[in-house]
Amino acid sequence: MKQPQRKARVERVTKETRISVEINLDGAGTYDVATGIGFLDHMLEQLSRHSLIDLTCKAEGDLHIDFHHTTEDTGIAIGQAVSQALGERRGIRRYGSAVIPMDETCSRVALDVGDRPYLVWRVAFPPPKLGDMDTELFKEWFQAFAQHAGITLHVENFYGQNGHHIVESCYKGLARALRQAIELDPRAALTVPSTKGVLGGTLEA
Repeated sequence: MKQPQRKARVERVTKETRISVEINLDGAGTYDVATGIGFLDHMLEQLSRHSLIDLTCKAEGDLHIDFHHTTEDTGIAIGQAVSQALGERRGIRRYGSAVIPMDETCSRVALDVGDRPYLVWRVAFPPPKLGDMDTELFKEWFQAFAQHAGITLHVENFYGQNGHHIVESCYKGLARALRQAIELDPRAALTVPSTKGVLGGTLEA
């Protein structure tokens, strides 16, 4: 079976945001990101670079209100693009994990790209804000991404004091774990990595 191109483009337009996302799962980690939220741009660039997923993400949102809608909707759109690019998820390794140290901080991310969305989030931030961004919004991004990418996602910060380091280690952990999970396994011959022969649903896969 010939391997299809694992690319996708998603447009999300609401009364609150206008977002365009393009991805290539088999890229080189190149990115072009502009959401209007500097810190979120920085995190999405880390996600692209360390996962080797090419990512273009352009967003316009109601930032005069707050950053919530733009943050959540970029998670939705990028998650949808990942899911579309994976297709039936044939031949992938499916599981991935990473432990990421960053100075005084250490975080772990484990995930299953099995089309069964779920988020476990065990991350606490000392400061309520990083720059102008509320730290509580990072959970909203990971929740939106996991839900729409079809990923069971466990994120845990073991320890750390610097809020920037904590969230960056989480995004880098997601990137490295995702890179493992979506990698094509030459031994799998593009089969679905499940005894059911299909991924998704609530039953054991």
